[in-house]
Amino acid sequence: PRKGTELLLQRQPSEGGNEESSGHPRRSRGAAGEGLRGCPRAPARSGRGASRSLAPREAAQAARCLLGAASTLEAAAGPEAAAVALSRASGAMLRSRRFEPSEIAGVLARCHSLCQSIPDATLRGRLLGDVGIGYAQLRVFSLAADSFERALALCGSDEAGRRRAAALLQNLGAAHNARRSFGAALRWHRRAATLHGALGNRQAQGQCFGNLALACSRLGDHRAAHEGYLHALQAFRDVGDVRGQWQMSEGLGTACCRLGDPQRAIGHFQEAL
Repeated sequence: PRKGTELLLQRQPSEGGNEESSGHPRRSRGAAGEGLRGCPRAPARSGRGASRSLAPREAAQAARCLLGAASTLEAAAGPEAAAVALSRASGAMLRSRRFEPSEIAGVLARCHSLCQSIPDATLRGRLLGDVGIGYAQLRVFSLAADSFERALALCGSDEAGRRRAAALLQNLGAAHNARRSFGAALRWHRRAATLHGALGNRQAQGQCFGNLALACSRLGDHRAAHEGYLHALQAFRDVGDVRGQWQMSEGLGTACCRLGDPQRAIGHFQEAL
């Protein structure tokens, strides 16, 4: 068991890891259909990458092995190794599509509970972020938001910590959008956009502006929505994201319609085409 623990913990990222360079796409560019825009996005790399690369059948086998190991690891090596195993197991379970949502939610709850006993704040924060990702994939957005917020409180002030914080802020805003808690989402979107901008993450900043615009639109503040879509469009132009550009152009067209400016709306819709 001790050797297994060492192997599990070795897979955790170093503090110098830059999540922004990983290139992991978000589940959807937009939050249309009330889904998460920009979520799930791992706030820090964990062992979930391995489960992403497995075929569904292999992922199911890996999940069962990890679940079996978790109890042994908890008794032999403490909560850290067991929580890592459960985090990876939940990722493999989601990848396999062979487990009931209630089973996956139970594993996430166990991992969350074990996190409370982990003294290493960085590891605890990473695992809580992963738990939030899992809940988001299950569409249990209230628990996802709670996990992201707990993880956010554990981010350090160094660059790696700030990058994790930016991703968590973005996920928090997206989770609140998905819950239709648009008023609560605004501050997370704004903080995420500001921090991503300070870190030079222009595309992620554009996604946050798009999230903010969507929330403003749902709240009936179409002028603020128009401004958010403009900022997002410029960000996507800066990084050459064509899909992001046409989606934000559509948003601008809709905002102009609601502001009583059909001619400008037509222009934006034509740009989207």
